[in-house]
Amino acid sequence: MPLSARGHHLREGHGHARLLRAIPIFSSLDQEEFHEVQRRIVEKRFHKNQVVLMEEDTAHYMYIVFGGKVRVVHVGSDGSERILAVHKRGDIFGEMALLDAKTAPATVIAMEDAEIGLLSKDNFDSFLLNNDKVLFQLVAILCRRLREAQLVLRAIALPDAEMRLRSILNHLSLLHGVRDDRGIVIALRLTHKELAGYTSVSRETVTRLLHRMSEEGDLEMLENRTILLKPAFQEKLQLL
Repeated sequence: MPLSARGHHLREGHGHARLLRAIPIFSSLDQEEFHEVQRRIVEKRFHKNQVVLMEEDTAHYMYIVFGGKVRVVHVGSDGSERILAVHKRGDIFGEMALLDAKTAPATVIAMEDAEIGLLSKDNFDSFLLNNDKVLFQLVAILCRRLREAQLVLRAIALPDAEMRLRSILNHLSLLHGVRDDRGIVIALRLTHKELAGYTSVSRETVTRLLHRMSEEGDLEMLENRTILLKPAFQEKLQLL
């Protein structure tokens, strides 16, 4: 699997260990259990656009995002990517494949330089699956994943490309939005190609629609490639 980058185990007092403690499934552990799990997590660094894991490797580890962002994609036979999800600092992924021992039909790629923690299936089974509080948190995570997948499927099933794009932008604002006095900033640096992968339309269509929505005052493309959704965007969304 793509783990050629050199890694190291988390150290007690390490800043990433504090982030780990804030993640619900790990915060459920008592102090001794937490330190045992912490010592078994290996941290690795991945460069932008580097593959974090391939589909066939998904049943081996659970992953924790300590820094950066990664995208979960389905790669078509023509090499095109359809984005299924984006995970940011503090998120975990890969837990579903560990639960049913089946691979997930997706590849995970670093959207920017990323720091990822890996917990092996053996350690996952030993330290997490035997804890009722952790199991409750895992059920909550799986329910949230299901709701998010349903929202994305509903969005890409819409017949009109603009409706699809607006629905996906709204979905991203709910997951990654930061509200300020201008509206909601989607705190993801997404290229037009990546947005096209989310909405299942062409990159050219995304570019055209974003330009039109910008001219109409619905949104603003900020300098760092983040998107500001203005109040007019939400107003029009209610009419769709």
